[in-house]
Amino acid sequence: MLNMSDVRVLKNYINGEWVESKTSDFQEVYNPATGEVIAKVPLSTKEELDQAASIAKEAFESWKKVSIVRRARMMFELQNKLIEHRDELAEIVTLENGKNLKDAAGEVTRGIESVESAAGITHIMMGETIANAATDVEVSSYKYPIGVIAGITPFNFPMMVPFWMFPMAVAAGNTFILKPSEQTPLLAEKVAEFMDEIGFPAGVFNVVHGAHDVVNAIIENKDIEGISFVGSDPVGRMIYERGCANMKRVQALTGANNHLIVLDDADLEDSLPKIIGGAFGSAGQRCMAAAVLLVQEGIYDEFMERFVKEAKDIVIGNGMDDTTYLGPVIREKNQQRTLNYIDKGVEEGAHLTLDGREGVQEDGFFVGPTIFEDVTTDMTIWKEEIFAPFVSVIKVKDIAEAVSVANTSEFANGACLFTDSARAIRYFRENIDAGMLGINLGVPAPIAWFAFSGWKNSFYGDLHTNGKDGINFYTRQRTVTAQYLTNKF
Repeated sequence: MLNMSDVRVLKNYINGEWVESKTSDFQEVYNPATGEVIAKVPLSTKEELDQAASIAKEAFESWKKVSIVRRARMMFELQNKLIEHRDELAEIVTLENGKNLKDAAGEVTRGIESVESAAGITHIMMGETIANAATDVEVSSYKYPIGVIAGITPFNFPMMVPFWMFPMAVAAGNTFILKPSEQTPLLAEKVAEFMDEIGFPAGVFNVVHGAHDVVNAIIENKDIEGISFVGSDPVGRMIYERGCANMKRVQALTGANNHLIVLDDADLEDSLPKIIGGAFGSAGQRCMAAAVLLVQEGIYDEFMERFVKEAKDIVIGNGMDDTTYLGPVIREKNQQRTLNYIDKGVEEGAHLTLDGREGVQEDGFFVGPTIFEDVTTDMTIWKEEIFAPFVSVIKVKDIAEAVSVANTSEFANGACLFTDSARAIRYFRENIDAGMLGINLGVPAPIAWFAFSGWKNSFYGDLHTNGKDGINFYTRQRTVTAQYLTNKF
């Protein structure tokens, strides 16, 4: 363990400058694979957030007038900068989050993809026109930025999730305040460095570190017009309710308990690696993780034998090691929480087929792959989002039963189906309660040009992040009806 006097203390990035926080409250940032402290992050004050919001509001008045072509070109510069530093960014993600370098590189690629999408802002911001709504009357609509946006992001994707937000918001002419997770704040620091090097004007992009005090300040601050949030269900619900009460636009992407259906006609050679990845990739700490497997009875025994065997062969360790598949969970408390869920599953009568407690190591916050069978929908391990390498398995007789089970969940983020049947695929698509579907895929996260669209308690708001929803969330429309008396000529 490093001495705290040797650990770097992070600063906020406000108005184009690195600013030491005035707080006396700091939180340690750990490498979850080793348990070492790698930095200290300030839990900034309400006053510091308010200062950043005031500066961002002032910067908005000039930034919104910058040529849209110039804003697009700056996004292209950011994209090139990210590509140039792709490996460095992946290493930062692995260092502070714990996921293996392959998963981290995939996350970085998704972040770059979002910048690529935002670089098309000149096309995305185009309005609509009707030349002859009436005699000599035309009607046109125009998109305008709304002002200061705040992004509140989680630990599990320190690069991808912020990039769902600020590139499109800033490209559209808004200014932005990022509050990254206090558990994974290092990536945001690097992004701010890049924005500064590219020459984004002071106040356009800001980073304010913190925890609940900063979140409350964002909700209450009158200069902030919109809030983008990704995180847990209780927090997201609170931010949505209080943010709307404070007359803000809010999009809150929250919990998940994704169900993955394997039918008798699934190609297991193709499916199993994808299912393993969906269940245990990124240590199960993603909102698209395969938390529940619904396996048709005809293939159940063969599937489980092969699934358990492959899970047992998973290499657990530090994500910096090229041989590692499964890294640690983010903190010791998350490790203990997962172990408590294992105890709970056994207590409630599920069959513990693969015990993740065997993956606990002396250093770091590790949990091994965990598989429960004979799970029922009244069990805690089925109901709740565990956010760990933890899978519940239920045997079903057909696609209809599988969909029925999945639809009883309070969450409806994503769902996947493995089959070769067009009939089953259509039934699944038309009847499952989930906003994002995968067909013969283990992780159904859409590319940046489509909305990330959870349903039910997985999302609070009207407009989702990414895609057309994303640009509509960060803009407002003005419609002009005009008459020009051409008969005067």
